[in-house]
Amino acid sequence: MKNIAILGATGSIGRNTLAIVEMFPERFAVKALTAKENIELLADQIEQFAPDLAVVYDDAGARRLKSALPSGVGTEIMVGDEGYKTAATLGGVDIVVSAMVGGAGLLPTLAAIHAGKDLALANKEALVMAGDLVMREAARANIEIRPVDSEHSAIFQCLCGNRREDLRKVILTASGGPFRTLPRERFPLITPRDALAHPTWEMGTKISIDSATLMNKGLEVIEAAHLFDVAHHSIEVVIHPQSIVHSMVSYRDGSVIAQMGIPDMKGAIAYALSGPERLQMQIPPPDYKSLGALTFEAPDMEHFPCLDLAYRACAAGGTVPAVMNAANEAAVDAFLREQIGFLQIPIAIEAVMAAHGQVSSPDMADILQADQWARRAAVQWVDRNGKGLVK
Repeated sequence: MKNIAILGATGSIGRNTLAIVEMFPERFAVKALTAKENIELLADQIEQFAPDLAVVYDDAGARRLKSALPSGVGTEIMVGDEGYKTAATLGGVDIVVSAMVGGAGLLPTLAAIHAGKDLALANKEALVMAGDLVMREAARANIEIRPVDSEHSAIFQCLCGNRREDLRKVILTASGGPFRTLPRERFPLITPRDALAHPTWEMGTKISIDSATLMNKGLEVIEAAHLFDVAHHSIEVVIHPQSIVHSMVSYRDGSVIAQMGIPDMKGAIAYALSGPERLQMQIPPPDYKSLGALTFEAPDMEHFPCLDLAYRACAAGGTVPAVMNAANEAAVDAFLREQIGFLQIPIAIEAVMAAHGQVSSPDMADILQADQWARRAAVQWVDRNGKGLVK
């Protein structure tokens, strides 16, 4: 029996993790759940899984949660940063599923590492912002970080049983998002609703926008560089619209090993929780005969400059990835609020990156300071340059 804490229980990863717990109650028990604003869903999850601890963002959310729960529920309720840290370090927890969205997941993820908890990591921003520090602390604590992203889970599986010195290249696949074939002249008309309509994956709001701009793939490049200790120039992104090949690894003898499956996040989550054992999941293999063909193409960096920005940030290192991540979060929020247009997202990010005074070997204080500076700088850029959806 593995005891699990889920940071970000009401998001897509959290919900799918709980679906696996429901499928295998003899293997997994839930000890802690955290959320930010989806109080009603969290209340339902608490009733079903009876965790010892639940955490919400603020006191107002805690009051709403208490009123939504029936009397007699024994789950302790905490709020804010201290609550998230407590959930990440809770005694008796064997593995922490880090699935909070954005930079907010960094400190709870580090807290879990310092407490000696193994990690099932979906919060890629923790590695984007502070990858060197996170991986160094994980090695020091002798804990295992298992990737939950389907692409990184695929790479993790393709590396198993092979010598790392034979590695030539990591190949990340990307669906291309909803605008892969959209003519460039129509990009200024893209609305948040358009960008949220992902063709193959069901994801949260922020991640869906990142997928539409290809920033999500850029974040995954930086994540892969840290998780697998490979240089950015040894990580290639290819567009694969069918989303059947989740990623590949190329070796020096010319061999390429791919991990394949239908688009279903539960497969990657289950492997993070139980690997190398594979659970008896109710996920069918791809129907290759009906698929007909699997296609691959190069990403269009001109139409999707966020991917290029991420490669540049990865190459620069230091505080630059944290600045890029924070600027992206602020720009995506502004786009969702219809304060800027789709094409302005990468322009805002690049402007903030260009204005940043890089710290080459940052400590945590430097990273957090850079993160906060970049958020303020991005908001100021939006205030100066926001023109709405059409620009």
